[in-house]
Amino acid sequence: MRTFTPEQILKRYWGYDQFRPVQKKVVEAALSGQDTLALLPTGGGKSICFQVPALVEEGTTLVISPLIALMDDQVMNLRKREISAVALHSAMSYRELDLTLENAANGHYQLVYLSPERLKTDLFLQRLPRMKINRIAVDEAHCISQWGYDFRPSYLEISALRDLLPEVPVLALTATATPKVVEDIQDKLSFKKHHVVQQSFRRKNLFYSLLNTEAKWDKALRAIQKTKGSIIIYMRNRKATVEIAAWLQSHGLNAQYYHAGLASAERQKRQLAWQKNENPIMVCTNAFGMGIDKPDVRLVLHLDLPDSLEAYFQEAGRAGRDGHTAHALMLLGPADRNLLVKKHLETFPDLDFVKRVYQALANYFQLAQGSGLHQSFAFPVKEFTAQYRLPALKTYQTLKILEKEGFIELNDGFKQPSRLKITVDRTQLYNYQLQHPKYDALVKTVVRSYGGLETEYALINEELLAQRMGVLSSEVKKGLMHLHSQQLVDYQASKGSSVLTYTQERVNVGQLKISPANLEQRYRDLQERIEAVLDYSENNLQCRSVQLLAYFGERNAQPCGGCDVCLKVEKRSVTQNRLEQLLNTLQELLKAGAVSLAALQEEGHLAPADEDALRFLIQEEKLFLKNGRLSLNNH
Repeated sequence: MRTFTPEQILKRYWGYDQFRPVQKKVVEAALSGQDTLALLPTGGGKSICFQVPALVEEGTTLVISPLIALMDDQVMNLRKREISAVALHSAMSYRELDLTLENAANGHYQLVYLSPERLKTDLFLQRLPRMKINRIAVDEAHCISQWGYDFRPSYLEISALRDLLPEVPVLALTATATPKVVEDIQDKLSFKKHHVVQQSFRRKNLFYSLLNTEAKWDKALRAIQKTKGSIIIYMRNRKATVEIAAWLQSHGLNAQYYHAGLASAERQKRQLAWQKNENPIMVCTNAFGMGIDKPDVRLVLHLDLPDSLEAYFQEAGRAGRDGHTAHALMLLGPADRNLLVKKHLETFPDLDFVKRVYQALANYFQLAQGSGLHQSFAFPVKEFTAQYRLPALKTYQTLKILEKEGFIELNDGFKQPSRLKITVDRTQLYNYQLQHPKYDALVKTVVRSYGGLETEYALINEELLAQRMGVLSSEVKKGLMHLHSQQLVDYQASKGSSVLTYTQERVNVGQLKISPANLEQRYRDLQERIEAVLDYSENNLQCRSVQLLAYFGERNAQPCGGCDVCLKVEKRSVTQNRLEQLLNTLQELLKAGAVSLAALQEEGHLAPADEDALRFLIQEEKLFLKNGRLSLNNH
């Protein structure tokens, strides 16, 4: 029996009076028991679509997500709203997982977030029959499709979960999916009946632009100085974020940098300062932005080409969530396109190199064959590549392949916060405080700072505790380690580096099940995504929004009127006579099929002076341009 309506839940916990139209459709479909795939653009409010139904119905919603940082962020935000939620992932100790799953089996949580690797563990499967599961929510659902840009074999375990819970409906959600991926998601999740609720990916208030320039930094500075409001600047690597932030600061701008190599406490501090507009300009890698819902971002600036149009669409989509005008600007230099190809295609590993890295990992962690399952290790990537003389970019690609093939899970540079649980009753702890006054202040500060430590683990911040006690953080850590040694608390200190977890037993390198054909398919998929990015970066004849929407299957979209291409379209600059001549010529040439622009230019059918006319014909949908090839628009 439902006690509250979805609207009442929305108002009580989130303060909103009503759902967005598509959100309402998704929530209604979920509560009707239908298997549903929800396609909402970045900023479309996906999480509310499964969080609200979880509170409307009795029981627990399982939320499957591939991103540890995103899971922790959502759980933290839910707990702030006094909603019972927990996240299970590879960075947790066996004891911590065991206790949390027991609490879940006893109905302590309304939402349980877990990585797909958790689904096949004995700990989870033993507790599953005792859990009252009302729904399976699959976030980032494109990960289950082999055609998706971030395919993860571990997501295929969800189908087995459906066999165990045949009557439990699935709600899958994603912000980026091509038509091919949309069909594949529903097949892989064993939908009883295909059902998609989709919001157009078009953002009428967001304008995409691209500028080729040899003075990227100067153009960036001008764009930033003209922007009133929050700004995100995406860079390819950590070093570049530091350099750009320092350069902006030297010009009197309040900028800060953010990347996965920063300590957890420092990342949280910088993110909070940005959200409060204390540092309105954030220069970052793609580590920044997951789960962040800041409405007043006016500019998202890319100074490097993104790895895929899916990634670009998500990152650019963080601008203008308040509905007011916002811009996504990409600035490219002469070498950027070659750098993208070199980064991904020229460093793609062959099977021998994959085996070499896998063996090096086993040697580095001193793992015998048959061991390592679900074990996590601190993983300083630079030290590893230096010790085994491995090229950095190629090794990184290989680690991602091993992850997507389901052999390892790589916590990509994020330093997991420390965790703590009190393992004795309050009387025992109080007696210890009386007998050992040296630790009394530490225990009191911990208990006052974090609630519920007797029943579950809490993420703790040693630096914050140190500030409250007026001591060094090293003293706090030393004290907590002592309490751990006395078996009064279970203190799981941050590993302080990237974390690598084995999701399968370590096998002999000769038994590594990655076929050459599978590796070749991965290369072709990657090549296709890179070519789509390059095509977008080189196509200055078609509205940017139209290009992006076409990539995601939305045909016949109207030009945005505000991107760099649309602003160049001026029918008045082209005579009607020339438009008709050019259209008639091209219609005849394209009858047999698409022809490359380069070929048309080489053969003299297109002159440089025809660019405005050609751009206008494309905007008017008389012609269609894709991958540098012109065709008649038959859509």
